[in-house]
Amino acid sequence: MRRYNSQDENSVASDLTRNAMPAHIYCMAYSFLVFDFGGNEDAAQQARHRIEGWRQGFRLDKKLQLKFERKDSEAKQDATVEPPAKVSKGSSKGKAASKTKGKTPGAAEAEAGSNPPPASEIRMIVRLDFSDHEKLSRQRWLERIPTEEPFKTATPKVIRPGGPEFETTEELFESLD
Repeated sequence: MRRYNSQDENSVASDLTRNAMPAHIYCMAYSFLVFDFGGNEDAAQQARHRIEGWRQGFRLDKKLQLKFERKDSEAKQDATVEPPAKVSKGSSKGKAASKTKGKTPGAAEAEAGSNPPPASEIRMIVRLDFSDHEKLSRQRWLERIPTEEPFKTATPKVIRPGGPEFETTEELFESLD
């Protein structure tokens, strides 16, 4: 049986009371993929659908997360114009309905087409959240996602930890809903 002297007992006791990081917890190194779809809403929705399929099929719930950032460049300008153009409640609804009935169908479509929805810039941010022992999986997903069909048309950008834009992208990702 081995005996420890008093100095060894104190050092062992201090090691037991320190807040040490558990051996089974690894630092999560994640990367971001940023895709700029411009105003192409259909391509952005196809890309979202593709990523949701991968998350479900490969069980990547927490490891593959995405969020959208939408910038409405014309929405601010149109917002000041739209409220006066809206019809108020009550009898004016009946008047507006009678006015559209009197017009030809082509004129009603032209009137509806004259106010198209404002163009917005759509950016999709994908966060790959793999642990250190899954480096190969992270690398494969970083290479695979930008080469798939809906992502080819968008301008892909890979942002790795320690890069110049990493902190701002991380803050942006956390602030989005």
